[in-house]
Amino acid sequence: MMVSIRRKLKQMENQLIASLTEACETAESEIPGFSWLTHDNGNEEFPTGLRVTWIFDTEAARERALTNGDDERMRTLTRAALDGIGVDARLVTSCLQFDSEEACRKAQDGDWVARLAQLRRTHH
Repeated sequence: MMVSIRRKLKQMENQLIASLTEACETAESEIPGFSWLTHDNGNEEFPTGLRVTWIFDTEAARERALTNGDDERMRTLTRAALDGIGVDARLVTSCLQFDSEEACRKAQDGDWVARLAQLRRTHH
């Protein structure tokens, strides 16, 4: 019984990775300065602790995207990825964050593991 639940959660996460990869490829062609995205669950089980981080090359690009309303496009792409695996899309409100390579280099010397842990502590 427990194995099948874990297997199902792993399958959902693998589907999410595929969907987020598509979202990333779409955003790369549509949103200036967008670089990549990642997701993590912290210490919580998927999808409860899910965080999706959209990463820009610079802080200026991140700010421009948020000011221009590109964040709504990123929310839509994230919502579609969650819908595709049967996760409540209302989760998008609390799971999204936006960051930049520049901010990570300044604050964590480019260490994304440390950066994501810091963001989780300060935003969740």
